Amino acid sequence: MAVTALPDPEKEKLLRACFLTLPQIGSGRLRQIIEIWGAATTAATAAPRAAGKLPSGWLRDFAAQCGAAAPEQMAQALAREGIRLVTPEESVYPCLLRECPDAPPLLFYKGELQARQEGIGIVGARQATHYGKAAAEKLAREISGAGFVVVSGLARGIDGAAHGGALRGGGITWAFMAGGLDYVYPGEHRALAARITAGGGALLSEFPPGFPWKPQHFPMRNRLISGVSRGVIVVEAGERSGSLITADFALEQGRDVFAVPGPIFSPTSRGAHHLLRSGALLAAEAADVLGEYQKPAPAAKIAAPAPGPRLAARQRAILACLSDLPLHVDALRQQCRQNEAELALNLLELELAGRVHALPGQHYVLARGD
Repeated sequence: MAVTALPDPEKEKLLRACFLTLPQIGSGRLRQIIEIWGAATTAATAAPRAAGKLPSGWLRDFAAQCGAAAPEQMAQALAREGIRLVTPEESVYPCLLRECPDAPPLLFYKGELQARQEGIGIVGARQATHYGKAAAEKLAREISGAGFVVVSGLARGIDGAAHGGALRGGGITWAFMAGGLDYVYPGEHRALAARITAGGGALLSEFPPGFPWKPQHFPMRNRLISGVSRGVIVVEAGERSGSLITADFALEQGRDVFAVPGPIFSPTSRGAHHLLRSGALLAAEAADVLGEYQKPAPAAKIAAPAPGPRLAARQRAILACLSDLPLHVDALRQQCRQNEAELALNLLELELAGRVHALPGQHYVLARGD
């Protein structure tokens, strides 16, 4: 291994990254390697010499394989993907995660990290309702406005709404991923991932480039979301949701767990309601969360009235019947006492004005532009 030309801190990080590409080596075993030899740079030379004295198993396999590590090639691969490395010894490593006993000895990231940044995790169902996504977006927007990093997992549903809300509020958001950073999953969130890094946030992973996304990696990823956060908010979750795993990790790590109440008839409310019955803190608004950390909620911005004609009485009646819960057009017609043609015209005008959203199945909700 020609590693002497590299500065020592950079050489250490690159060797840690190389070791993570070896069979059977993950963050936990890399931590053990560093505990045994003191540093990856030491292990790279000492482990092969000690291979015959090591007990059989993964450690002997590591000693036999680590001599093939190629830090220069790793540096080139990372540079091609715009991926950087950070260790717990560096100031920009997430400060709350550093306190966890299973903190990864190396994180891969794209974007920007700053010292002493603290997060609030927002997680929930992939098959989220409009209500859940609206709640996640609003909470994220206001929490990021108070100075916290909004942390989630880039998944569909609640995760995407949380990242988007933080960005719309001009805040910073981090997305922890369950595979290498050279591949964004799901694919439809590639643009969102680019917005996260462009907005001063970061994509992070404990897995090296080329590492595939696997189901067993998601719980590992979830412990990092809670690990970097002062508290975790579960917005919507089924009875067996992975979000409840994140809540369990949060409790083990000494973090606060919050839950957003939902409609009692919705299956996606069951997980959050279970948490509330079990002692989770209520998160009905951002102030419920921020108050736990003596941070005031950001002042509400009063938008100037949109230019254009005033709404007709029939349109105001429609808005009065709608909420964040989807309402079918037939129920809306009965409540507003409008005929089918009149209601369709008013709904179209309200949708064009950005006041309502049309959902699949002829359901309508209020558009939350505030």
